[in-house]
Amino acid sequence: MSVPGPTSPDGALAGPPHGLGPGEPTPGLSDTSPDEGLLEDLTVEDKAVEQLAEGLLSHYLPDLQRSKQALQELTQNQVVLLDTLEQEISKFKECHSMLDINALFTEAKHYHAKLVNIRKEMLMLHEKTSKLKKRALKLQQKRQKEELEREQQREKEFEREKQLTAKLAKRTAFPRTASLYLCFCIQEVCSPA
Repeated sequence: MSVPGPTSPDGALAGPPHGLGPGEPTPGLSDTSPDEGLLEDLTVEDKAVEQLAEGLLSHYLPDLQRSKQALQELTQNQVVLLDTLEQEISKFKECHSMLDINALFTEAKHYHAKLVNIRKEMLMLHEKTSKLKKRALKLQQKRQKEELEREQQREKEFEREKQLTAKLAKRTAFPRTASLYLCFCIQEVCSPA
């Protein structure tokens, strides 16, 4: 690569310095970097910079705008995807809560069945106690009736005994017959009629 020589006073590049041929290094420049002295020697015009910038922008701007539009679409798609994902998560949570609700309903049915069984047992026990109370009342009435009958029987026996003793007192003239009669009366009272 050849390095241009010093510029002329009008700004145009002159040929290579005196005594140098093409491909020979320029005196005063180091051998390590051929571009080292160029920056100092070149003058940059504003118009050229603008044209270069416009060219660079016109070359890369459409691609950058397409990339920007693609990124915006991607961002919108990501937002839509995130919304959809949140909806699916909420549906999953609802399903999970529905499972909990179903478990609660199953448990409620179980306890309702238990309550129904307890109520049936209580009604059955109430009926049994009512029957037992009626039976106890009947038995009590029967015992009272029996006691009343026994008492009346005792009173009858006592009255009979009184009458027999009164009859015996009147018939004391026949002592032997009276004692036989008394024995007969006692047997009659004691024997079931």
